[in-house]
Amino acid sequence: MALFQHFDDTTSPSQGPARIAKLRTELIRRGFEGFVVPRADEHQGEYVPKSAERLAWLTGFTGSAGTVVVLQHKAALVVDGRYTVQAAEQVDTSVITPVQLAEMSAEDWIAANLPVGTVLAYDPWLLTNDGLKRLEQAVTRAGGQLAPVDLNLIDVIWIDRPAPPQAPVRPHPIEYAGEDARSKLTRIRKKMTEAKLDAIVVSDPHNLAWAFNLRGGDVGHTPLPLGYAIIPAEGPASLFFDPAKITNEAGAAVGDLAHFVEISAFPGALDRLGHEGGKIRIDSTTGAVALARRIEAAGGKVDVGADPIALMKAVKNQAEIAGSHAAHLRDGIAVARFLAWLDKEAPKGALTEIDAVEALEAFRVETGALKNVSFPSISGAGPNAALPHYRVTRSSNRPIENNQIFLIDSGAQYEDGTTDITRTIIVGEPSAEMKDRFTRVLKGHIAIDQAVFPKGTTGAQIDSFARQPLWQAGLDFDHGTGHGIGSYLSVHEGPQRIAKTGTTPLEIGMMLSNEPGFYKRGDYGIRIENLILVEPRKIAGGDREMMGFETLTFSPIDLRLVEPSIMTAGEIAWLNAYHAQVREKLSSKLDAETRTWLEEATRPIG
Repeated sequence: MALFQHFDDTTSPSQGPARIAKLRTELIRRGFEGFVVPRADEHQGEYVPKSAERLAWLTGFTGSAGTVVVLQHKAALVVDGRYTVQAAEQVDTSVITPVQLAEMSAEDWIAANLPVGTVLAYDPWLLTNDGLKRLEQAVTRAGGQLAPVDLNLIDVIWIDRPAPPQAPVRPHPIEYAGEDARSKLTRIRKKMTEAKLDAIVVSDPHNLAWAFNLRGGDVGHTPLPLGYAIIPAEGPASLFFDPAKITNEAGAAVGDLAHFVEISAFPGALDRLGHEGGKIRIDSTTGAVALARRIEAAGGKVDVGADPIALMKAVKNQAEIAGSHAAHLRDGIAVARFLAWLDKEAPKGALTEIDAVEALEAFRVETGALKNVSFPSISGAGPNAALPHYRVTRSSNRPIENNQIFLIDSGAQYEDGTTDITRTIIVGEPSAEMKDRFTRVLKGHIAIDQAVFPKGTTGAQIDSFARQPLWQAGLDFDHGTGHGIGSYLSVHEGPQRIAKTGTTPLEIGMMLSNEPGFYKRGDYGIRIENLILVEPRKIAGGDREMMGFETLTFSPIDLRLVEPSIMTAGEIAWLNAYHAQVREKLSSKLDAETRTWLEEATRPIG
């Protein structure tokens, strides 16, 4: 049985109609035509506590991104390409229409469907400044009006809503953090001086956790303490948490750098910031409109921009890098043991997707260092592998069948590092098409791994490297090629990413994923994911500062799915060299049977 994951169906399409009807009754009572429900909490987080799962409670959709707009006579759930199939399966489509983001944004849907002269309500704690601007433009195009609500309308009707989480806040040891909070605050304040800021409101709990070397457990699979911070240009900072969360260890670790303040005092603290005047930075990515409005109402000047902590956090120091190397070696051993077990057991025909998740988690538990999984494992057999963000439940659980692809995307939280790895495995014999698609994905993966680029290059500029082999066959995938990785924090960390939207220049010390894929709906899916670290590259005769990637993840890539005839000599050499490293790093730490399996799984080809 898995310790950190469950497989229960927590929602049902049948819950949507009654709850949307209840919401519409509340809208009529208040004189509103509709209400916007984004999949977000007050910190705009990807992973949110149960008390903030408003979208899932209302509609049945459990994806990590999406927005539902409920009007009196129609409703739309807008999701990106990762969730197209999932949305259609999880909601009652007679009441809620799933809409693909690539075809129409939530704002476009509002502009086209909000009746003229009506009022659309929203929660100012769940929208950023940019999000509100887009919403205002959409409502104006529709000829309607926009109105904030003081209390979220879902909370009004959600009678048995869970209480906010109260996981303990604890210090993150300096041996893993690599820099003490005092030093971090000095660097943060230097950035504040450069931007002429009098204070920063830290709305992203990841940034708060990193800046003060704290960790918690308020959301699933990420050691995150939910709260806010106010960092003034001078003097102690203020950390706003539920007092039940604060441990003596956290208080001692923070010391005189900050005061812990009850979360109920946070609005009043914003008022005081406004009264004091000065220039106050609100994070453009995670700062709710409600924060800026509160400060401005008290007479303050709000500066909406990037929280400087985000970029500092993204560039890992030597201790964090060393921790990641140790975490990946430990994780690589667990994954190798799992893959050897899977190769032995899957052909017998008795395994299911849940069996695989539980086995992999058990191998990680046996490391003795596992704190949690870094996200619910994506364990997809056959057609379920074609759903990029599939989450297996007891009702969706499929057997891992012969001559089918099995995809498992998983990760671990260790105190010294966060991991994320995807491997695609064939059970039995692959078709020629499967081998072609897998090899094209592999070619794209290798292209990213081998990329060399000058300082200032963004993830958007190299994203197409991963897609070119697929494009040549008229194929593509509908997600980014890579996301940033936290250090015992979120498995998805910005601002860096390898994607069409990746506009942040890559810097030495940033960690990202390298995960191109291909998905044939209703049949199979392929993804190959390693984590990579941006490092300097010396180019003989060059006159530019260059960078490239170091691979962090070491685990076999299934050679049974590789078609060498469409690979270049350089690509084959890369695969053989990578597998040689896998053998070198893992073999001595495996039992004899697993070591024999690994030798065969990583044999040279070509």
